[in-house]
Amino acid sequence: MGFTDLLEEVGGFGRYQWLHVTLISLPGLMMASQNLLNNFVSGIPVHHCRLPGNLSLLNLSITYQMDEQQLLKAFIPPDSSGNRLDRCQRYVEPQWHLLAPNSSDNISKLQTEGCVDGWTFDQSEFFATTVSEWGLVCSLRPLKQMIQTIYMGGVLTGAIIYGGLSDRFGRKSVLIWSYLQLGVLGCSSALSPSYSAYCVFRFLSGMAVSGIILNGVSLKVEWIPTKSRTLVGTLTSFFFTFGQMLLAGVAYWLRDWRKLQVFVCAPHFLFFTYSWWYSESARWLVLNRQSEDALKSLHRVARINGRPEVVDKLTLEVLHSHMGKEIESSRSSFTAFDLLRTRRMRRISACLIAVWFSTSFAYYGLAMDLQKFGVNIYLMQIIFGAVDIPAKFLALGMLSYLGRRVSQVSCLFLSAVIIFANIFVPSDVQTLRTTLACLGKAFTSASFTTVYLYTGELYPTVIRQTGMGFVSTMARVGSMAAPAVLILDEVLPALPSMVYGGAAVLASGFACFLPETLNRPLPDTIEDVEERRSGRSSSQMKETVSLKEDVNSSDDVMPCGGVVTKKGNVAFKDRKDREGSGLNAL
Repeated sequence: MGFTDLLEEVGGFGRYQWLHVTLISLPGLMMASQNLLNNFVSGIPVHHCRLPGNLSLLNLSITYQMDEQQLLKAFIPPDSSGNRLDRCQRYVEPQWHLLAPNSSDNISKLQTEGCVDGWTFDQSEFFATTVSEWGLVCSLRPLKQMIQTIYMGGVLTGAIIYGGLSDRFGRKSVLIWSYLQLGVLGCSSALSPSYSAYCVFRFLSGMAVSGIILNGVSLKVEWIPTKSRTLVGTLTSFFFTFGQMLLAGVAYWLRDWRKLQVFVCAPHFLFFTYSWWYSESARWLVLNRQSEDALKSLHRVARINGRPEVVDKLTLEVLHSHMGKEIESSRSSFTAFDLLRTRRMRRISACLIAVWFSTSFAYYGLAMDLQKFGVNIYLMQIIFGAVDIPAKFLALGMLSYLGRRVSQVSCLFLSAVIIFANIFVPSDVQTLRTTLACLGKAFTSASFTTVYLYTGELYPTVIRQTGMGFVSTMARVGSMAAPAVLILDEVLPALPSMVYGGAAVLASGFACFLPETLNRPLPDTIEDVEERRSGRSSSQMKETVSLKEDVNSSDDVMPCGGVVTKKGNVAFKDRKDREGSGLNAL
């Protein structure tokens, strides 16, 4: 008997769970926007150096009766490819002779300079971005990537801070605060007067995003019966998928970074308003000596699920009888060190660190530089979002029939294979390169879906949020490192793909050492996790000990896992032994 049995008593996956899961999952539409926002807010428009002095390209085009692009040849040299104008250099003096029809001058000897008067940005793709507003191009281009790195640093910090706080103060309270923080600070970032102020707001917004994701996942998982976790966990991840496509549509519609910033953050005031309806995790309440509040939450869920008759039957005594061992264990305080204190917890944490890092590393390496594919960035975002749909249905099937471990290993390994394959595709074959990139992104997305569910099932309730926060920090490190690795293409074009793919292969090896959790109850204590190493739950251990005490020394032990008492009766150690032929004996 355990908390899972109580959930079944109050209605299983009933009306309350449907509402609860849907309302918590809705913010996922905006979480995709937050994580991928830099693709559009800091998009790099086509640009060139501003013309010197008071020269007007429009007036010159009228005077010389030439197309503006033709006139620019007198001011801007071609880039190294010779196919387009250089974005960061201009001639010191206008070279009018280059406008002549068959000009054969050696332009490499002409004197050039940087964009000392700033840049002119094309507005056909973006009306305004942080790049065009603060000139984050040429020598300042790394500052554009720095925005995403700082944001992910905030997500990492939030995972550490809010993971521990939610184990101490509850999932619901930290989740409510995170909604409010993201709504206020996210909208404030749209008013940023400078680059530095914007980075500060994005860092604090990243912290709130971590609080929302981690506490949302745990609050969902801890109210869902064991048999429903796989289906619900996978289906709710589609909110993130649809959020990616929604971001593309909204960004195309607005095309202004300040308006887009407000649009993706303002809905969190609505989420903050209705989040007070949530019930705090009854598991957490019991384990934090708030059994009366846990009982009220269970009664409330029973009434909403149409099971009012359970209210009178479910008392504190019944609750404590189901969770006696967990309550005893909760008298100890837990920290992040407990994730590494015991052998099995240490192995789980080490493997999850590798899986989280590599999944995020490969995912954001592919998803955060959409302009490199040479396809319209809005269309590319929709494609990258759409490929998640079949990938997650595939993940659902694998999770349901093959289990968590096989699914995790397969998704990571296949993403690595596709990333490696892209190395051998010529750069001018953009269609094939884009197709392979989409497939790679699909498998990394499926890996994300799996690891979020898997981690929540591997860590016990008493330290689940601390564990989620601990291992997901490595995902944030991966997402921070991914943009930096792209710089390696200046050394060797294939090097970034080799790094991304190598990390995924390594992580798939680590995932092989994780225990399977398919159709198994959530562990509530560290002891539950350790006892599963021998295949026994804590309740089974208790039953075995009790049987040993009741059986006299003259009793015979049966090979099928039971014992024969003096009266000739057979006592079995668990339910499976009672039902089966003895093949399931421990």
